[in-house]
Amino acid sequence: MTDRRLLKDEAYDAIRAAIVSGDLEPGATLSDADLADRLGVSRAPVRAALARLVDDGLVETKPQSFTRVTPVVDREVRDAVQVVRAMHELVVGLAVPLVTPEDIADMAVVNTAFTEAIRTGDVEAALEADDAFHDIPVRVARNRPAAATIERFTPLIRRLERTRFGGLPGHESVRLHARLLRAFREGDVALAVSTTTQIWGALEQQLDVPASDVPPAPETARRPRRAAAPR
Repeated sequence: MTDRRLLKDEAYDAIRAAIVSGDLEPGATLSDADLADRLGVSRAPVRAALARLVDDGLVETKPQSFTRVTPVVDREVRDAVQVVRAMHELVVGLAVPLVTPEDIADMAVVNTAFTEAIRTGDVEAALEADDAFHDIPVRVARNRPAAATIERFTPLIRRLERTRFGGLPGHESVRLHARLLRAFREGDVALAVSTTTQIWGALEQQLDVPASDVPPAPETARRPRRAAAPR
């Protein structure tokens, strides 16, 4: 029974990661058998994983038939951004009085990585560093319901973040990150919360701008770093 539970969890994590990364694109369809073959497991843990992903709103599925990655629906993405914003506002307010110098140093390190990723146009690295930056206040706050809610809704906003970090708006995120880091260093709860509101509000506003209208990053900022150093 333990092995079966672990297989279900592993299948869930793998399929969810594929959706978040874009390997399984919105609208893509795969049969249970295809997914089981892809993951190297039987169909039973795949079906259990898909049931959880249906609850998360990431897939639509018909038993014994096929799985369809949920298409991007602006209203649902907007709702997800608003929920994630509220949770981050909560954890930031809790974390500022609790953060240690070591936590702030860690935030500075990953923020430097984020800034460099935006400068070079490495969207995947920017996403990774952005997650690490925001995860530190989440960890410090120790609010498990907030952390679980953020985790659940992140995939719904991931594609929006990819568009933002791959264009000129990503440079605004760099400025907002720097302001949030300063708020933590100064112990300024109000500034930290208001900056967090701006960070996620800017992401929501991007829904009103067609992807084709998002200004690209400067030419010098669009050389993929990973071409020289694969990760």
